[in-house]
Amino acid sequence: MSNLLQSLTTELRRGTLTLAVLSQLRTPQYGYSLVQSLEQSNIAIDQSTLYPLLRRLEKQELVTSYWDTSESRPRKYYELSKYGLEVFSQLKEEWIKNSKELYDLLKGDENDESD
Repeated sequence: MSNLLQSLTTELRRGTLTLAVLSQLRTPQYGYSLVQSLEQSNIAIDQSTLYPLLRRLEKQELVTSYWDTSESRPRKYYELSKYGLEVFSQLKEEWIKNSKELYDLLKGDENDESD
């Protein structure tokens, strides 16, 4: 893959990863469980991408976190705040709308190529 294509692909994925992470935080998750649940949906995310994203989402007040020290290994759990749930719902609607519009546009390109 060329550097340009790789850069554009990364840019394209960046926004989708935010939405994917928010979608999984409707229930509390710790970092590793979040990586696993995303991978089950074929969405790969590196920990070096995930943790800065979680910190940014927390700073934006979309996500809250807390430590669970009841087990031998303390874990930091993340979940959507009330505000985060509202924003997630609106982003999801916007994503679905944009996806449909883009799909129709790209599908039109395929029809033009067959002429």
